[in-house]
Amino acid sequence: MRSSDILINRLKKFEQLRLTAYQDAKGVWTIGYGHTGGVRKGDRISEVRAEELLRADMQTAEKYVKTLSRVDTQGKFDALVDFAYNCGVGALKTSTLLQYIQSGRKTWEIQEQFLRWVNSGGKKLGGLVTRRIWEANRWTE
Repeated sequence: MRSSDILINRLKKFEQLRLTAYQDAKGVWTIGYGHTGGVRKGDRISEVRAEELLRADMQTAEKYVKTLSRVDTQGKFDALVDFAYNCGVGALKTSTLLQYIQSGRKTWEIQEQFLRWVNSGGKKLGGLVTRRIWEANRWTE
């Protein structure tokens, strides 16, 4: 399975293209569509490069999600790839969300776990609420 165009387009909206480096809510230097690796203050990239970085970063999330059992629909795959892209594969690996998925918990219980991940830098962020709601809904598609 691969990330759908639905996910890629939504991820771009969530991340919002930025061609100049900026600090995210946690103070991490970020560029493009949420790329953080090796980014420094003052860095600039093109839209083409931002797309390349997005695709490369998504591969890490996709590779991990492909190893998971019970991720048997495009919607579930997209939801977890977006979550892993945004929160990190490490966060997904150790999350109650993943424990619920692997133990076969009810859909609504899994959806509630997505909604626990709405804080960054100690603050609840509206953008993360919107993103987690999208992931929770995508889980059922």
